[in-house]
Amino acid sequence: MSTSGQPQFRYTQTPSKVVHLRNLPWECSEEELVEHCKPFGQVVNTKCGVGANKNQAFVEFAELSQAISMVSYYASSSEPAQIRGKTVYVQYSNRHEIVHSKIPGDVPGNVLLVSLEGVEPGDVSIDVIHLVFSAFGFVHKIATFEKAAGFQALIQFSDVETASQARNQLDGRSIPRYLLPAHVNTCNLRITYSAHTDLNIKFQSHRSRDYTNPYLPVNPTAIEGAMQSAIGKSEPESNVLLASIENMQYAVTLDALHMVFSAFGPVQKIAIFEKNGGTQALIQYPDIATATVAKEALEGHCIYDGGYCKLHLSYSRHTDLNIKAYSDRSRDYTIPDPSMLAVPHVPGVPTASGSVWQNPSAAPTGPVQPPVPGGQAPSWDPTMTARPSYPPASGAFPGQGYPQSMYPMYSPASMPMGPSPVSPANHVIPGSAQPGVPPNQVPGGSLQNAQPSYYSR
Repeated sequence: MSTSGQPQFRYTQTPSKVVHLRNLPWECSEEELVEHCKPFGQVVNTKCGVGANKNQAFVEFAELSQAISMVSYYASSSEPAQIRGKTVYVQYSNRHEIVHSKIPGDVPGNVLLVSLEGVEPGDVSIDVIHLVFSAFGFVHKIATFEKAAGFQALIQFSDVETASQARNQLDGRSIPRYLLPAHVNTCNLRITYSAHTDLNIKFQSHRSRDYTNPYLPVNPTAIEGAMQSAIGKSEPESNVLLASIENMQYAVTLDALHMVFSAFGPVQKIAIFEKNGGTQALIQYPDIATATVAKEALEGHCIYDGGYCKLHLSYSRHTDLNIKAYSDRSRDYTIPDPSMLAVPHVPGVPTASGSVWQNPSAAPTGPVQPPVPGGQAPSWDPTMTARPSYPPASGAFPGQGYPQSMYPMYSPASMPMGPSPVSPANHVIPGSAQPGVPPNQVPGGSLQNAQPSYYSR
């Protein structure tokens, strides 16, 4: 007898051909059990990994006397049974034989449980599943659902033989590529038997179908699912595209995205950001038509050769991006670069408020010219053909059509006697008809219908 509160061996139990062993070492194999028990007789059956900790097992001998011999030996021995140096407790089992109950997936039935690997729910329609499995016989019912294992389906056949044939032929195979959407590369089938025998289908829909009952009510989602299978997953169109970038071996900058997407139309705004551990970007076009053309042309293409920086495009729910910062992560191309508008101020030179000096050579040629700010003379035009007529500016004298000189006037008395090369009486202003008369002004003070005078400063 054991000195502990719980007896080590069950002496009062009815002897059985099946011996129960406890406290086995971790992952004790069937070979180890047979090797330990065969000195007492012929072992005909074993069952390992029993119990919550998987440290128990059953051993069935061919004769009852062999089991009694093993239990009696260790009950009277001073050394307990040991496997890998660990003490093992031996006792009779309550059962008289070992029965290996098969798990539901191994028991043949007329309903198959199919796991579709490598796809998301909705990628493979119920019509594609029916097409694949109906090649082996009449399919009664199909039900699809999502579990922790992924996207799965139950397919009911009329008998076990048809279901077994379909399982043997399709388990481990892949659905043909031409039956899958463009973005799905492969779909592997893992098939086991289900414990169900008759599926309960209440509605005809894109998730479940009963091919034996044409009068079953139709769920409205069945029409939506059929349309999605025919035309693909519908999404509202937008003038803003959401680009997800895969396999980023190289940096993707605003300039790179602008160069790629502006090939299909003017790009208004771009914003780059990080989400879910990947790089994404929003690209705004002026209209939906341009965005649609760019999406169809660039979907699945790579920015760089070698499969780097692959683009996956979808429509964004945004319609107008709010770009606040002018940086290397966001850009509004409808607003000029602020750094190009900055004019350095030269000390001592007054600047006109609200005006920016424009280079005359950079201005477009044509009859339309921007208004000249007050106090600033128009830029010089040697052809005089692109300038419109200006109204006479106010002067100190009636009929004076040019600005009053900013330099002081000198009286004749202060000038030396005699003719002078700069005397007003002898100085002929280029373009004037008479000496001393301003350009485009006839005697009497009236202006001709011509251009105002220009002075180089």
